[in-house]
Amino acid sequence: MCISDPCHHGAWSEVLQKVGFNGGVPITVEFSMKNMTGKTNEQNALSLFPDWDQDQLSKVIQEKEALFERLARKHLKEINGLHKFCKWIEEKGLKHAAVTNAPRYNAELMISSLGLSDFFPLIVTGKCGRAKPFLDPYLKALRELNVSPDHTLVFEDSVVGVKAGVAAGMQVIGVAAEGQEKLLIEAGATLWIRDYQDEKLWLALEKLDTSQSL
Repeated sequence: MCISDPCHHGAWSEVLQKVGFNGGVPITVEFSMKNMTGKTNEQNALSLFPDWDQDQLSKVIQEKEALFERLARKHLKEINGLHKFCKWIEEKGLKHAAVTNAPRYNAELMISSLGLSDFFPLIVTGKCGRAKPFLDPYLKALRELNVSPDHTLVFEDSVVGVKAGVAAGMQVIGVAAEGQEKLLIEAGATLWIRDYQDEKLWLALEKLDTSQSL
């Protein structure tokens, strides 16, 4: 929905430099995209510091989230065409939910910043069970909305998110900047779009049977 990866990358990069990860050399955007994007803070912290105890992991997560919040309030912006797409969903009367690995307060901050707090009747986080790339969050959303995976589309901008949607039996549309589409297609996305104004998206939507829930 929004371009938040630069904020996550900036927050993680600053924290990791502070603790001396990678010899103090800043992590690259490519490293973040391949190894971190879409994962929970806990998943990332455990992957980066497998030998740390829980107190150390919790501290670095707290610092990262504080930095992310400051960056997000200043720099967060919607992916082009998002509100147009949300209006289309409302006009069609389609069921919808936000499914994310972000902590709830983080997710609510982003949704509020986009002016979409009243749009989403349901927000599912990774705390519902196993986080993405496992299918648990999407299964919970399907149950709560009472919809079939056969008539549901997922929009994802991360490899772990694509894998979760595919595992739950749904078609996934990857949303990513040009140059990153290969990772999402390899993860199982059936279509890649740059943003919600992409002509490929609207051509695909025209073919949908919207009498069923999206």
